[in-house]
Amino acid sequence: QLQLVESGGGLVQPGGSLRLSCAASGFAWDSNAIGWFRQAPGKEREGVSCISRSGDSTIYADSVKGRFTISRDNAKNTVYLQMNSLKPEDTGVYYCAAHRTRTCYHGNEGDAYAYWGQGTQVTVSS
Repeated sequence: QLQLVESGGGLVQPGGSLRLSCAASGFAWDSNAIGWFRQAPGKEREGVSCISRSGDSTIYADSVKGRFTISRDNAKNTVYLQMNSLKPEDTGVYYCAAHRTRTCYHGNEGDAYAYWGQGTQVTVSS
């Protein structure tokens, strides 16, 4: 069974940067697209980004385009989310998830994913 562990969250000032990591172990890690989601207190979970199995296709939520970059290193079984120019509205728990397929088909929808990590807290505040 695929297991996902997020790290890299923390407290950062507005305008700052963080890099989240999603480390995976288990069967066929490199067969899945990987996505990042976030959930702020009192709000619904939101799809942030997704990267295909090969890494040649990515999608982003409009709210993070131009500021966040997703990447993957299949040799290290790790997916990264580089977050720059952070805003207070980026605050929330960030989760990585393994898509049911190799592509980011419906990549912003939680039902498209089969495995989830436990999440890492990101707080953007002065």
